[in-house]
Amino acid sequence: MTLPAAGSVLTLDRTLTQTDFDRFAAISGDDNPIHVDPAFSARTRFGRTVSHGMLLYTVFWGLVRRHMPGWRQAVQTLMFPAPAYAGEGLTFTATVTEAGEGRIALSIRVFRSQDDITVCEGQAIMTNQGNG
Repeated sequence: MTLPAAGSVLTLDRTLTQTDFDRFAAISGDDNPIHVDPAFSARTRFGRTVSHGMLLYTVFWGLVRRHMPGWRQAVQTLMFPAPAYAGEGLTFTATVTEAGEGRIALSIRVFRSQDDITVCEGQAIMTNQGNG
């Protein structure tokens, strides 16, 4: 498999559902009502349920692993500047900012497809331990 070069952009479009939020809550143990209780969430400033930040990152991680099998994440930084809601289309992107021997740096962005609002952003450093 050819690894992505500097400047490459890995992209995935995905719509997360309330069922995805509920399943992630069951697996992770994070059953905060803002994620799993539509009636509760309707009374918050968000007006509806919002995704777990780590659910967004998990989808991103799957995108990276498909393109970089055997590589591992050495460092990550993440911020969640806006909510991602159930039923909204999201675009997950990972832009390769550096690619060198055994190391690839990625710029991460997840945004709502309909309004281009960023819901997750950060960086990740991937390393190859002789498996990639």
